[in-house]
Amino acid sequence: MEELLKVRNLTKRFGAVAANDGVSLDVRKGEVHCLFGENGAGKSTLSACLYGYYRADSGEIVFKGKTAELNSPADALRLGIGMVHQHFVLVSNFTVLENIIVGSSDVGVFLNKSEARRKVVALCQECGIDIDLDREIWQLSVGEQQWVEILKALYFGAELLILDEPTAVLTPQQSDQLFRIISGMRSRGLSIILISHKLREVMQSDRVTILRKGKVVATVETAGSTAESITALMVGHKVTKHVRDRSVMPAGEFLSLRNVCAKGDWSEDVLKDVSFDIAKHEVLGLAGVAGNGQKELFEVLMGVRAASSGGFSLDGEAIVAPTSREMLDRGVGFVPDDRFLEGLIPEFGTAENLVLGWQRAPEYRRGPFLDRRKLGLLARKKIEEFRVVTASADLPVERLSGGNAQRVILAREFLHARGLLLANQPTRGLDVAASEFVCEKILEKRAAGFAVLLASEELDDLMRLCDRIAVIFKGRIMGIVRPEETSLLDLGMMMAGDAKEPERTVQ
Repeated sequence: MEELLKVRNLTKRFGAVAANDGVSLDVRKGEVHCLFGENGAGKSTLSACLYGYYRADSGEIVFKGKTAELNSPADALRLGIGMVHQHFVLVSNFTVLENIIVGSSDVGVFLNKSEARRKVVALCQECGIDIDLDREIWQLSVGEQQWVEILKALYFGAELLILDEPTAVLTPQQSDQLFRIISGMRSRGLSIILISHKLREVMQSDRVTILRKGKVVATVETAGSTAESITALMVGHKVTKHVRDRSVMPAGEFLSLRNVCAKGDWSEDVLKDVSFDIAKHEVLGLAGVAGNGQKELFEVLMGVRAASSGGFSLDGEAIVAPTSREMLDRGVGFVPDDRFLEGLIPEFGTAENLVLGWQRAPEYRRGPFLDRRKLGLLARKKIEEFRVVTASADLPVERLSGGNAQRVILAREFLHARGLLLANQPTRGLDVAASEFVCEKILEKRAAGFAVLLASEELDDLMRLCDRIAVIFKGRIMGIVRPEETSLLDLGMMMAGDAKEPERTVQ
């Protein structure tokens, strides 16, 4: 097959750290080429260099046989390199058509909208995308916004499309549709660089380049490989998938919610009569596409957001108008979905972040000041226990990879939690090895008698970790099912608003 892109000995450093160290790879015309590696392996840095966000310190990028000078994304777009980001770059009150064509050379003093529409309609037909071009972005589902990003890149003439974690917020059905679209683009000669940590998606590529600590470990043909062999190449050893111990049976109700309703930031209804129980020794999964009330539910349970009606009890005691301080004092551990915005103070080191929320506790103080010696000892212990990769306990956590930052949060919350663990997207954006570490720690808490509420968009994780799974859609629980009695298709349908039949629902 004809080579579209060649990367030769590309190196990009940030200070003393080599994010990419002599990376070489090639992408063929009409292939799906996956970049796979642990958090911090250099995938995002490499894609940023290919799209002009970063300028490589050394090495060569050859596109369509010519050396490419990429000083900005505009340079990449002019060459025919497009990128769809994990967090969409769209204008919410613009229409689909306006978002696609904004910034293109077609937009001058006068805009020929009919010609632009004709071109976009043709792209939709070629790719099998069905979308209303006159709807505004805020009216679209997350999956539809993904199609807009793809159409925008194709409208600009992309021949190589970089997809960064494209299914992070999609239902299983939407993910399947995305890969059907990718297959259609591939058949018409478009090349795809896919960045994903989901093995199911990795195995749908033609070839996989595995990165480890900024270097290329190998490039393999997917057809001749297995998910296990690719994962072993990534981490350097076999990764064990953890599953819940079915011999440990849930017993003794610990958290009970009854008809909980809550308002959003704009006084809209975000939680609607949410009811469920979680027992000790139980993991209750919460499945749903992002933005369907998961975040607000956790905020209610942590005393950050007030319930407008209904309530909940903890270990048999009714909780009335709780504060975050009260919930922490009651032994509730909380892993938020945005680790840097809500879980950590990025400018602080690991030591300080380990005692956030407990900085006034006597065991961490010497008079009016923090006891730096005790903090240092605690940090070194937890860094070793949770295998946090950091130069020192004082290094700002903003300089850690996502997986290592998440380990710091887990270390803190597991240290102080006593009976209930609330984990909202704890493996989001993590590689396979880091995800399995998180899963292992969650199951340890289950075995110790904790009640765990685990929200995740990784349905495979929910199926193997959870005793039951509750599906939330537009703030309402569509049903609660047992993993052994349901399928990913069932979960996907419920996530899209199809309520589970009563006889299959377990309360």
